Amino acid sequence: MDRVTVYRQYIQQLLQARANRSMQSSKEVEAQTIFDVERDHYQLVYVGWKRNGIRDYGCLLHLDIKDGKIWIQYDGTEDGIAYELLKLGVPSQDIVLGFQPARVRSDTEFAVG
Repeated sequence: MDRVTVYRQYIQQLLQARANRSMQSSKEVEAQTIFDVERDHYQLVYVGWKRNGIRDYGCLLHLDIKDGKIWIQYDGTEDGIAYELLKLGVPSQDIVLGFQPARVRSDTEFAVG
């Protein structure tokens, strides 16, 4: 299996696992995974209503695969999905923190992009 195919599987696996955990904790807010495998865009969003009647909608995670690398466009998690990808065996040079300015990326352990 080629590297990009494996990366697609890893991303989908991580986003689905997080969505499943979220669905167990709240019935009013749905965790939706959005997988555009053709263009390699992946998101986890929340949609619903909180118990106090306030609308809950937002993106928790947004990842893309570009030029064979995983670009983390947005990460609203506490732990950081980059570290989960590392645990799965994705080399740090194949992970780009796209939410960071390019001048800052070179100071991280991840790829500049």
